[in-house]
Amino acid sequence: MMSIHFPDDLLDLQAAWLRTYADLADLPAHAGTTALRRRLIALSCSIAAHPYWTVPGRSPAARVELRRRARTRTWVTAA
Repeated sequence: MMSIHFPDDLLDLQAAWLRTYADLADLPAHAGTTALRRRLIALSCSIAAHPYWTVPGRSPAARVELRRRARTRTWVTAA
């Protein structure tokens, strides 16, 4: 496991992105998905623009680790 510290608000944003993506995937193709798609875009922008990423040396591996940790957080809070 990587020893990267992520701010709680960034983990919360990524967890919300994962939940929104799952909600969107559960809807039938003909269902109204505009609100969920807009939320996904807004969350993506918030994650990408988070101050955490402004520190030099943040790697793509950190983004993968963020998703992994948020996925764990999402499953734990959903139970």
